[in-house]
Amino acid sequence: MNKTISENITQTPQHEHHHHTCNHDHGDGHHLHVHPVTSNLKVAFFLNFSFTIIEFIGGIFTNSMAIMSDAIHDLGDTIAIGSAWFMEKYSEKERDERFAYGYKRFSPLSAFITSVILIVGSVFIFIETIPRLIHPEAVNAQGMLILAILGVTMNGLAVLRLKTGDKDSINQKAVMLHLMEDALGWLAVLVGSIVMIFVHVPILDPILSLCIAVYILYNAIKNLRAILNVFMQAVPKNFDQDKLKAKVLKVEGVLDLHDIRAWSMDGKSVVLTAHLMVEEDLGAERHQAIKHAIKHMCEHEYVQHVTLEIETPSENCKLANK
Repeated sequence: MNKTISENITQTPQHEHHHHTCNHDHGDGHHLHVHPVTSNLKVAFFLNFSFTIIEFIGGIFTNSMAIMSDAIHDLGDTIAIGSAWFMEKYSEKERDERFAYGYKRFSPLSAFITSVILIVGSVFIFIETIPRLIHPEAVNAQGMLILAILGVTMNGLAVLRLKTGDKDSINQKAVMLHLMEDALGWLAVLVGSIVMIFVHVPILDPILSLCIAVYILYNAIKNLRAILNVFMQAVPKNFDQDKLKAKVLKVEGVLDLHDIRAWSMDGKSVVLTAHLMVEEDLGAERHQAIKHAIKHMCEHEYVQHVTLEIETPSENCKLANK
């Protein structure tokens, strides 16, 4: 046993155990703390809610389907951000008797709801906009220009605020991407309104509306696939099984690591279970030292919760060669 492993031993148990769990979640299950993500979502919610009201008034005033489409989209965004704000705060609760792994899964649940709202909103925009392609109507291009400048500014501020939070939060990513799409959509309206000030092309308004809807729909479906991977317990992208296994096999006394199963609660916190084969007759003290060494390695591989089943060659584990 090397010195590093020996120093990891905090106490020597009197009985040898073959099942070890390294868990980072300890708490009473009731404590909530202020988190940058929830604070940022709160600011984004009020910015989006205020501008949604302005959009509906402006859409009626300018007779612009592009602006009304974005207003409907932003209303969905406001509901989604409000949901994200509430559920992100709720997801910060620590584990209790009801949810053994904590409440982290509420964060991707909120991202799922956000994506579904966006998809429904995009379909609604298609239904409302296609008749305008057949029968274009005149719009107030000057009013569109003013609203577009406000739209780029308000959504840009919300995106910048969310960029300061947790970059690994799948919930914040979903909301930030939608707000970024809003900013780009308003940028398209800005360009279109400038064109229509100088050239009478009313059909440009529904064309812009459809382009915005297609872009939103594409990214919403893309986000939904990523969120479903979390719910289906797919191996997280930030987890490198081969890299971790190579490190573990360098620990003195370890013969093999197999039946590795990694998944995530929220898209960033990795949960890992595995069978760890060690040399015969190492004793409880060596098992404890090996466990602490591997726990330390896992912390550097984005793994927050580790469960190890320690076994020896004589046990003939049926999963060893799978």
